Amino acid sequence: MDIGRRGILKAGGGTGVLALAAAAGLIRPGETFAQEWNKAAFETKSFADTLKALGSGGSTESAQIQITAPDIAENGAVVPITIESAIPRTQTIAILIEKNPNTLSANFEIADGTDPFVTTRVKMAETSNIYAVVKADGKYFHAVKEIKVTLGGCGG
Repeated sequence: MDIGRRGILKAGGGTGVLALAAAAGLIRPGETFAQEWNKAAFETKSFADTLKALGSGGSTESAQIQITAPDIAENGAVVPITIESAIPRTQTIAILIEKNPNTLSANFEIADGTDPFVTTRVKMAETSNIYAVVKADGKYFHAVKEIKVTLGGCGG
């Protein structure tokens, strides 16, 4: 009988199996449950307030941050965005959308030794500037790009 991973988790009650895996050193305890998140940052309504909630007093514009996104999004409900940072020791990449109901759209932690590159899809309420905010070596940098939205995605 081929029970598989899901069957083992169901049979083992899930949590017990995760505890055994943590005890065996296969996974770290923090990886098994949801990590803490910055709720206040996701509730902000402006670029400046979001930077403060992320722990920054301000950011410097940088040409080392590449934003790849369409100039015109035909549907604001699904806008593909790719951010790549060439700044050494990049720690986080955040995506802020200026005119959305909540400015912070996503915040990614970049593990040491990995490429500082993220790609995702976001909702945009209307034509707006998007900001890629990068924290690198304790300092904050940003790049900006305007995306024109022809069909609203956030309740539009």
